[in-house]
Amino acid sequence: MLATPSGNLACADDGRPRRLAAQLADMIPGAATIRVSLTDPAQTWLHLHAVVRDEAGRTKELGRPTARVAARWILRVWPEVDWMRPHTFRLADATLTRSDLVAADRGR
Repeated sequence: MLATPSGNLACADDGRPRRLAAQLADMIPGAATIRVSLTDPAQTWLHLHAVVRDEAGRTKELGRPTARVAARWILRVWPEVDWMRPHTFRLADATLTRSDLVAADRGR
């Protein structure tokens, strides 16, 4: 897994992230980003967790099955990523970035 200068994680097959972004956009209308990790704040053990936000940054409420499916699909495209750290998948450009790097970019 290679990190680009922007901190985005490159995938060996560039077509997979774009297809995934298109599928997720169809499945979750209005979604702009999906933040995924294995640390659900509501659980004391490792548990798949996803937070979907729209372009304005508002959280979109999803059913548990939809959130889990979206998170699993993202994990399968990047299996070697350290999912103990949250990562954000941007649907517009099909990029995955560690969430702490996304927050650091906003602070500039």
